[in-house]
Amino acid sequence: MTTLHDFTIKNIDGKATTLSNYKGKVVLIVNVASQCGYTPQYKGLETLYQAYKDKGLMILGFPSNDFGAQEPGSESQIKEFCSLKYGVTFDMFGKVKVKGGEKVDLYKYLTETTGSEVQWNFNKFLVDKEGKVAKYYSSSISPESSELIDDIEKLL
Repeated sequence: MTTLHDFTIKNIDGKATTLSNYKGKVVLIVNVASQCGYTPQYKGLETLYQAYKDKGLMILGFPSNDFGAQEPGSESQIKEFCSLKYGVTFDMFGKVKVKGGEKVDLYKYLTETTGSEVQWNFNKFLVDKEGKVAKYYSSSISPESSELIDDIEKLL
């Protein structure tokens, strides 16, 4: 696999989604969890999405239970939580492994490309319009951070 667009992965409703659907878009990929200290970043992610979606930004949320068992729910529970608590409208996917031997291929690609392993929930990968990984951000970089926003604006 050479770009984000080469992958197919199930969305939160269980439907196989070809990531080539995001060609020509700047994509922010985030591993998310409902019971984490960083969970309020959902609000910032949704605000960021609303501000930039019409300019070509897509946000993809990938629930993961890999860190502190902070995403124990089913896909339907996660979808309901995100919708009711944070009004999430950006694209959400099925629960995945983002570390270790069972890491999904998409996250193998992201971590091998950047040389950065996912350290905790709400790590972020910024991908350019051609599907190439541009940058990795730790959980402490919030969706409102000027660093992240500046990088997104450069790619748009």
